[in-house]
Amino acid sequence: MYTNKGSAAMLFFTEGNYTIDDIYALPEGERAELIEGQIYDMATPTRIHQKIAFSLARTIADYIDAKEGSCEVYPAPFAVIIKKNNKNYVEPDVSVICDKDKLSDRGCEGAPDFIIEVVSPSSRKMDYSTKNALYADAGVREYWIVDPDRERTTVYYYEEDAAPMIVPFDQTVQGGIYKDLYINISELLN
Repeated sequence: MYTNKGSAAMLFFTEGNYTIDDIYALPEGERAELIEGQIYDMATPTRIHQKIAFSLARTIADYIDAKEGSCEVYPAPFAVIIKKNNKNYVEPDVSVICDKDKLSDRGCEGAPDFIIEVVSPSSRKMDYSTKNALYADAGVREYWIVDPDRERTTVYYYEEDAAPMIVPFDQTVQGGIYKDLYINISELLN
């Protein structure tokens, strides 16, 4: 089904027209994402990756609870069938879904309102390019790319059709769909 093209961290499957059924048929414990019919193997995340993703999910969930909001926060692994078709299946590090009609036993069927990806060395191109285009096209409202190696967060407010903002970890990021949500990544790492 797939070939390893030299990267131990990221396997690229052979050219093909794969569907979500192929994702579900993967061996137990193997995770992959499907973008426009192409399967991409997912590397095991590092400790810092997990710490950042967990801290962000917890912070956003605590914020929503404090505001008595109705949106729900889901950390990876959580299935997002982003375009309501069988050619796209992703597992963002953090997904915030406000339309509960999109939630099913399979995960989120449609675009989450807010997605965060924490960059790993093997996911850099995917997060900055491939997923950025996919998320913008699918109707995600806000997308953060948190990059531990570069110690910065790139923020896209797709609804505002504005240029991305690059925020160093030691500065505060303001939410887009939650204008009074402020997160300082450096503080989360302490």
